[in-house]
Amino acid sequence: MTALVETAGVRTGVDCQLPWVLELLSEGAAGELRRGPPDGASLLVRVENDDRPFDTRGWQPLTRGAWVADGEVVIENACTAGFDLRASCARDGMTFTYRWRPSSRDRIASRVLRSRFHLLARAVLVQYPALWWAGALGRAPLHASACTAGDSTPLVSASGGIGRSTLVLREVERGGRATGDNLSVGDGTTVWGLVEPLRVEGGSGRRMPHGRREAAMPARAPSLTPDALVVLERSGAPTAALVPCSPDVAARSLVTSTYMAGELRRYWAFAATLSAGTGVGPPHPQIEAVAGEIADNLPCFRLVLGRAPGIGLAELLTTVPMEVEA
Repeated sequence: MTALVETAGVRTGVDCQLPWVLELLSEGAAGELRRGPPDGASLLVRVENDDRPFDTRGWQPLTRGAWVADGEVVIENACTAGFDLRASCARDGMTFTYRWRPSSRDRIASRVLRSRFHLLARAVLVQYPALWWAGALGRAPLHASACTAGDSTPLVSASGGIGRSTLVLREVERGGRATGDNLSVGDGTTVWGLVEPLRVEGGSGRRMPHGRREAAMPARAPSLTPDALVVLERSGAPTAALVPCSPDVAARSLVTSTYMAGELRRYWAFAATLSAGTGVGPPHPQIEAVAGEIADNLPCFRLVLGRAPGIGLAELLTTVPMEVEA
């Protein structure tokens, strides 16, 4: 079965011979995986119905569990998700070929820890390849969401658990659009969203950690061009406060929240292994450079959320006094 999805600004084709994996990927694409030929895809994800190991006889060891030959890379049990990976680069794009070959321990974990396995498998099979290929195109991963909020289009950054998803979803429910829930890529000007379900309290989909459930992102925008950078913080104050901040403070927050993101915990080694073996893309994601360019070119704010619920981002950007930060 073949399908196509646009994620992280990358046209990604899927050729899957395992129905249960295709169902998993379709769920993870929140309804945006379209069945049909993957025409025009620069990234192809192929899942084979084959439990044999990839033949690496004569290949050079790259690191523990990875081998390289002629710019191709084989990774055994990529990110401990139970899939072996063979990545190859051609003139017209990248092909990631997977085989489901879990150890007994990983097979048991995939059945017992279902939510964890679904998140990990989606990441390894589609999200991480798209993020890495976007890096080869000059973009960097960001733990941030761009959204429309009234007349503004802020890029909203926050560490996990602060309340960014709730704030962004509130704007979407009021008629705005957003690039996604947690992850995106940027080139310093434009932000492209990574396709994934929302994970919010009150969702009706798959149960996820921290008491949340999945839900589709309504009216998702494939990309947006932000006109402000908003860094969220949380305090015990009764109301919210919006204050200007320096580009250095905003850029540092965007970089550190990206590296702290649990969704990317396994990505760094994945990306480094592929870059080392293929010679494609930057050896290190250009997160600091992209974050610095965004912060230098946009007005930057700290939005300190208080205890009072219900106020929307559009209202905060237009009605909260902009106190000058000492």
